[in-house]
Amino acid sequence: VAPWNVDTISNPGFTKTVINKAPPPRQEELSEEEREERMRKFVKENEKLLKKYGMFHKYNDSKKFLQENPHLACEDTANYLVIWCINLEMEGKHDLMAHAAHQCICMQYILELAKQLEVDPRACISSFFSKIQVAEVEYKNSFDDELRQFKERIKRRAAEKVKEAEEEERKERLGPGGLDPVEVFESLPEELKKCFETQDIPLLQKTIAAMPEEEAVYQMKRCVDSGLWVPDARKNQPEEREETPDTAPDVSPEK
Repeated sequence: VAPWNVDTISNPGFTKTVINKAPPPRQEELSEEEREERMRKFVKENEKLLKKYGMFHKYNDSKKFLQENPHLACEDTANYLVIWCINLEMEGKHDLMAHAAHQCICMQYILELAKQLEVDPRACISSFFSKIQVAEVEYKNSFDDELRQFKERIKRRAAEKVKEAEEEERKERLGPGGLDPVEVFESLPEELKKCFETQDIPLLQKTIAAMPEEEAVYQMKRCVDSGLWVPDARKNQPEEREETPDTAPDVSPEK
């Protein structure tokens, strides 16, 4: 899956400062597929380190860790943290997401500082953490605002992905007539629900026989169209064909 990038830096507030310059990284001309492959390889090799960085609480600890692992000061780390934040939010781990989001914004600021100064991000690790720890009110407010907006975007994207996953799951479970068995089951009269819940075929036949014909036809057609009832599933048993319900929600009696 291609990394989902978020533009989190709008007012970084850095000024041109004198730092020990390292040459700017060479701009790689990579295709989308090559970037995705690079990202997968980077995550495979560094995921434990990435999550460890994402859990630090103190700036000094983050600074020391990145100085010991300077290769993490890169765009792939920021992209990984974005994806991780989305997954944490989808899992309902809101506090953990908020913490990882803070670490993601720190990384984004390091990358932005490197871009402004036209140096390698590794040369900006110390400068950023020194800056943020003694930041003026305006600068700190800018950082906090960026973090707040980023978390809002994470929450929106996580909600979208949950909705997309639910819709995909719904499509996959549609019956032969295009109806959702879960929705159909939930809308059945209670007496019919009980039949499918207990897989009580005689009770189902009795319940259908007691219903007005039009209602019975309507309800059982919906059961067939949703896959709740497969009337010919036991075609090898003629005595039960077309009058024996074979399936119930989340149950496959034939197995």
